[in-house]
Amino acid sequence: MAKSFTCNIVSAEASIFSGEVEQIVASGIMGDLGILPGHAPLLTELQPGPVRVIHDGGQEENYYVSGGFLEVQPDVVTVLADSAARASDLDEAAAEEARQHALRAFNEKSAEMDYTRAAAELAEAVAQLRTIQQLRKKGGRG
Repeated sequence: MAKSFTCNIVSAEASIFSGEVEQIVASGIMGDLGILPGHAPLLTELQPGPVRVIHDGGQEENYYVSGGFLEVQPDVVTVLADSAARASDLDEAAAEEARQHALRAFNEKSAEMDYTRAAAELAEAVAQLRTIQQLRKKGGRG
């Protein structure tokens, strides 16, 4: 069995990562997914959150995706993200501000309030903060 596979992380704006990896961990809609070489073919929706890419030797890179799809084929795994960024590029202060803004919008209960939009903004801000916290726990910025 192969010890690695090709991983591509792409968004509508750009290709964020492409290379050989040993493992990927992503947030699927039914929970976290761990993909290793030889994984069965799969297509699943991703929820906003971190994507961990683990290289041979254990080196890890962390990315944030705002949602999208993960496709597993025999020798390649593709993350098709709505938007994606390196976790180290996320702005914690901006994510916290967005979370606070969405919470205030919920609490105002205005007739003009778009709860669906506020819920989506809140979910994205919380997912970004979760990605930053995971990166901080690992002690890295990559």
